Amino acid sequence: MEQTLLLNVTFEPLKVVDWQRAMTLWAQGKAEVLATHDREVRAVTFSFKLPSVIRLLAFVKQRHQHTKCVPFTRANIYLRDKYTCQYCAQKFKSEELTFDHVVPQAQGGKRGWENIVTACMACNRRKGAQTPEEAGMKLLKLPRKPATSPVFRITLGLRQAPESWRDYLYWNAELEA
Repeated sequence: MEQTLLLNVTFEPLKVVDWQRAMTLWAQGKAEVLATHDREVRAVTFSFKLPSVIRLLAFVKQRHQHTKCVPFTRANIYLRDKYTCQYCAQKFKSEELTFDHVVPQAQGGKRGWENIVTACMACNRRKGAQTPEEAGMKLLKLPRKPATSPVFRITLGLRQAPESWRDYLYWNAELEA
């Protein structure tokens, strides 16, 4: 089913919710619908298009957890490494990447920000259960925990966001010349 982008009253993206939650917020008078999907839902006496983007009518103060603790997730690792193999420097789709322990678990390597990098399957196989030095490979950069996680990155895992979201997702991104 279609999902809905939820915006704060300031048009800042907050999160993605299911269309049922979006309709509940709208019906309670807490949000307005800014854009809809093509898909329509029908009841006995009425029909409506599924909301694509809604905006809250009252300001919601966010807990700035994105500045304190960036969750150690697959999506955040991909973002940190920019979907790039940290050995051969090529960009890949998420499904073509694996995770590599810089110091292998067999040698005492831990699972965490400072020891996990993205690697293409070929480089991961080539490195095997060795350190990069032992395998004769060089890391693009040493892995470390990100300091922040930008709010407009809420599209994690949504590689093909609906066109109606695009104006709102990149509202605070720097435009290229």
